[in-house]
Amino acid sequence: MSTNVDAAREIARRMLAVPLPRRWSHVQAVAAKSSTVLGAVDAEDRDLFVAAAWLHDVGYSPELVDTGFHSLDGGRWLRREGISERLAALVAHHSCAWLEAEERGLGPTLAAEFPREESAVADALCFADMTTGPDGQDFEVLGRLAEIRSRYGPGHLVTRFITRAEPEIVAAVRRTEGRLAEVAV
Repeated sequence: MSTNVDAAREIARRMLAVPLPRRWSHVQAVAAKSSTVLGAVDAEDRDLFVAAAWLHDVGYSPELVDTGFHSLDGGRWLRREGISERLAALVAHHSCAWLEAEERGLGPTLAAEFPREESAVADALCFADMTTGPDGQDFEVLGRLAEIRSRYGPGHLVTRFITRAEPEIVAAVRRTEGRLAEVAV
């Protein structure tokens, strides 16, 4: 599979809907949001972007847990399944995952296995993820980051990661908003 959106949706449903219904709600909303911000990415990358939105959290599936770091576990599994290398790398690095990998002692592993893409697609994926809550609710990015910190609590690894990643996440969201404003003119 390259970047077939229908196949990505089916994979995500199969891996998340029953074992992790809350995560599935989030993923569905992220994918729906991705469809509303297609103008932020080049036309030739739109299917890739929407497929990545469907698959970004597939590594949470109990069937796929290896390292316990969903981004890396998801990227590795997608690669093994023959999914495009670029799509697997977008999943592996989504929403500043390289910073969480560092917190987990997996930074060198993630960097060695998957190239990090800095692009409109990576920014838009971060936008869709980081403006969508755990139950699919819509958030402004700073509200979403506050929600994550509140959910995990002070001192938690995810809270440390989100605090470190905030400038990068906010910048990606703002770049996406800027791209959308440019195409709206």
